[in-house]
Amino acid sequence: MGKAIKSIIFTLLFLSLSAAIAFLAYLYFYRPGDRDLSGEWATELSMTQYAAAQAYGWLQDIEAVSISQEDVEDCMPELTVQVNLAFEQTGRFEGTFSCNVVPESYEACNQAAYEAFAAVFEELVAERLRMAGYGGGTDAEETEALISEAFGMSAVSYLTTCGPALLPDLEELQAEYDGSGIYEAGEEVLLRQFEAGGTAATKEESYVRKDSMLILSGEAGAAVSLFPERYPIVYQLKQTESR
Repeated sequence: MGKAIKSIIFTLLFLSLSAAIAFLAYLYFYRPGDRDLSGEWATELSMTQYAAAQAYGWLQDIEAVSISQEDVEDCMPELTVQVNLAFEQTGRFEGTFSCNVVPESYEACNQAAYEAFAAVFEELVAERLRMAGYGGGTDAEETEALISEAFGMSAVSYLTTCGPALLPDLEELQAEYDGSGIYEAGEEVLLRQFEAGGTAATKEESYVRKDSMLILSGEAGAAVSLFPERYPIVYQLKQTESR
């Protein structure tokens, strides 16, 4: 009787251990966990500092500077351009990807940048008028009217037409980020091989996947980026990834 009970207990323990080993093997070999990047991701590239630097440089050139670059930046809203990045897993820790800059977000960002720059420009014009002893009104509406009379267009139109390019060209951003191809997700390294678009044949980036957040923290051996200081790039999952 005792031997039978021991045999049953041993059998149960053996079956439990076998099930545990099988489950761990499943997790290791078939469930990718944090290395499964499947889904649609998005990030917002900050353009505020870049736009402020371009605006400030132009104001320096026309000797209209009575504020610092930091002041110009403070007068601007948060300027961002959206980039979408999609992964589709086709094998163990590998698959296809596509990445693109959203043109509509670029246009909206560009418009917001010039509207903020126009407000700064109008204030500087008003300041110069007061210093020159101008006797008329110099509030925002009156200054805008004077600018329209002088240049035949609004301050925003004048700066857009005759002022500096506040953002990189859309084509430059697309060359930097757009492209599609295949990827391989290692323990800490994401290797993307571009088959269409992109400035480099491959990108090797350190990455961390945590829940709905994907952080690309650096790139090795690639061409010089337009924005080398932009890393880390934080992507957010746009929808629940398929399993």
